[in-house]
Amino acid sequence: MVRMDSARSSSTVSIRKMENPSTPKKGKKAPRAKKKDPDWWKNAVIYQIYPRSFRDANGDGIGDLEGIIQKLNYLNDGTPNSLGIDAIWLSPIYPSPMYDFGYDISDYDNIDPVFGNLETFKRLLKEAHKRKIRIIMDLVANHTSHLHPWFIESRSSKNNPKRDWYIWKDPVNGGPPNNWMGTFGGKAWAFDPETEQYYYHSFLTEQPDLNWRNPEVKKAIFEMVKNWLDLGVDGFRLDVVNLFVKDSEFRSNPRKRWIARPFDQQDHLYDRDRPEMHGILKDLRKLLNSYGDRMSVGEVMMEPPGTSVLPASYYGDKGDELHMAFNFAFFHTPWKAERFRDVIKEWERCLRDRGWPNYTLSNHDFRRHITRYSKGSETISRAKIAALMLLTLRGTPFLYYGEELGMMDERVPKDRIQDPVGKRYWPFYPSRDNCRLPMCWSSDKNGGFGIADPWLPVFSQYETINVETQSRSVESLLNFYRKLIWLRKGNEILRKGNISLDYDSPPGVLQYTREYEKKKCLVILNFENESKKIVANANRTAHVLISTHRKPEKMEIPVVFAVAPYEGLVLEY
Repeated sequence: MVRMDSARSSSTVSIRKMENPSTPKKGKKAPRAKKKDPDWWKNAVIYQIYPRSFRDANGDGIGDLEGIIQKLNYLNDGTPNSLGIDAIWLSPIYPSPMYDFGYDISDYDNIDPVFGNLETFKRLLKEAHKRKIRIIMDLVANHTSHLHPWFIESRSSKNNPKRDWYIWKDPVNGGPPNNWMGTFGGKAWAFDPETEQYYYHSFLTEQPDLNWRNPEVKKAIFEMVKNWLDLGVDGFRLDVVNLFVKDSEFRSNPRKRWIARPFDQQDHLYDRDRPEMHGILKDLRKLLNSYGDRMSVGEVMMEPPGTSVLPASYYGDKGDELHMAFNFAFFHTPWKAERFRDVIKEWERCLRDRGWPNYTLSNHDFRRHITRYSKGSETISRAKIAALMLLTLRGTPFLYYGEELGMMDERVPKDRIQDPVGKRYWPFYPSRDNCRLPMCWSSDKNGGFGIADPWLPVFSQYETINVETQSRSVESLLNFYRKLIWLRKGNEILRKGNISLDYDSPPGVLQYTREYEKKKCLVILNFENESKKIVANANRTAHVLISTHRKPEKMEIPVVFAVAPYEGLVLEY
């Protein structure tokens, strides 16, 4: 669905132009009820919401900010009856023609009318902060929409003052300036017949890239960031942060062996990961630090299966760039304890002198982990093991809406595909729509998402996999997530402790120790559907804090003891 009018809607009021006396003025920080904690993000469980798919409050079939406000108590009402998360990361909610569903921004200072308006957003901030929930916004600053006023000016003539705000180049031999490919397919250069030059777009032609070598671009983006921070936003997730700066000489990328997707047929040496980006991130970190308690997390694009070295580099040599950078290695890790152990060890090694790790299993661009690891009747057992791992590792866990229920991907029929990538590559690549289905709240029509038919089909198992039904079941995946998150919130060992993975575990078992101020937690995760004998070398009394099979209790840990198939447990001693 493409709406061409949202960027020009008169119902939006710019954050720069608001006249409400309660709105913080430029340069004047918003009052905040919470005591400032610069490291809150290290202790937090962060929950990603794809707003279109979370909850539809106004009955138009699309999720909105009012719907999120209605469900804040589900996320954290201060009691273990709620999920207990500490922060929400919102996928883009700015005005957009929606060619890429918000990742093509036409106004950085407003809220798209489909989601609400600035007053609704201010109320979301207020209600979230009341519940000690922080709000993280998506910062899409590599590119804008082609309908952004900046680009409209830029393409109007070669002499326009904003011409150099985007990347324009003359043709070479009658064609594009080099061989760079667009992530979504085709050449990354689009010819503009009016000015007879090409402009660069890393993604869709409707998403022209900003020229971050122009200091005016940096100044404008930083000013926008300050405005949202002054309003009370707690941090930003930086979209494709390693793509911002391109090679100054625009050299062609070396070719690789033939691969089905044209984008993957190149080594992307010159269209990303340029050294100048680190200086920009250092300046952004200084801006965020000036507010005392704001944070950043960056998406670093790389070819699968990924590497820990690249995202670690965006923390800065002195930990003075991003607060965190996503490591997507788990997205490509098979269901094997040994492979997860290798990824964790490598991430810890790369970050030893740089910064704080983070982990995530799912997001809006990739198949949900419960889909990837599903195995018939064993699926929920595996989901509990994955959750236990994610929420007991050293680092900040990121959850994706619906994973706490066991929501899975489902193929969206061709005639209902919204995702531009899914449309272009159908039927060879799965649409990203498959992991963006509406959140399931109840067994009512549309899964309780809203009264109107939703923008994407409802998950087929919504009658059993929903919040209302699972809340009534003590053994449900939802209640397991609740117990885990609240355990983590109250346990300094799990939130702050060091980690050691140096165990001689049997095949199929992941075992590690968390230690803080001479107290320890032993985490044991059996990834296989058969019993295992564990060599604990403990021979002491421990407390079972949480388990997939046992009740919380004291237990004597012998030198060798057995764990059940797909058993996971945390012992404190």
